[in-house]
Amino acid sequence: MNTNKLGFAKPAASAGALSIALQLAAPATAYAAGADILIPKPAEFIPALIAFLIIWVIMAKMAWPMIIKVLDERQEKIQSDLDEAAKLRWDADDAKAAYYGLLEEADLRADEVLAEAKRDAEVLRADMLAQAQRESQAIIAKAHDVIDAEREKAMAELSSSVVDLSVEIASKVIGDALDEEQQRALAIKYLSEVGSLNED
Repeated sequence: MNTNKLGFAKPAASAGALSIALQLAAPATAYAAGADILIPKPAEFIPALIAFLIIWVIMAKMAWPMIIKVLDERQEKIQSDLDEAAKLRWDADDAKAAYYGLLEEADLRADEVLAEAKRDAEVLRADMLAQAQRESQAIIAKAHDVIDAEREKAMAELSSSVVDLSVEIASKVIGDALDEEQQRALAIKYLSEVGSLNED
């Protein structure tokens, strides 16, 4: 086999040249055939144009208005859904604002109730303190009265004992010069003078 400088086999002169020529010419003939398919022949062009115009008129009279109607209905539905969504959003915003208003009002009411409870507690505390002071003053006054009564009772008992003791002492010291009634009157007089001196 004959080879060239690159190591490839040299084709035979007659068969090899024919094969290469056919391979190179095949795309050109295929392209020429495709171009014929794309370009209509005048005899086919006029009926195709008439058929196209008839289909276009039928579509324009029948199908196109239905398509436009469906598209318009679809657009109206979408617009209606958008309007409804916007209305729902506005309602939600209004409900949210009302909720926050009620929450703020509840907070204010809670503050008022708390302030009122504090005022009531202060009034109750002041009343209880005043009542406790009145009761303590009444107890102190009653205790003073009891103490005064007990002191007067003790003083009376002491005076009686002192008078009796004085009469007895006087009768022993003076003897029978004064009778018992005179000695008692003298002792009482003495005690009253001593008591008046103590009060001064």
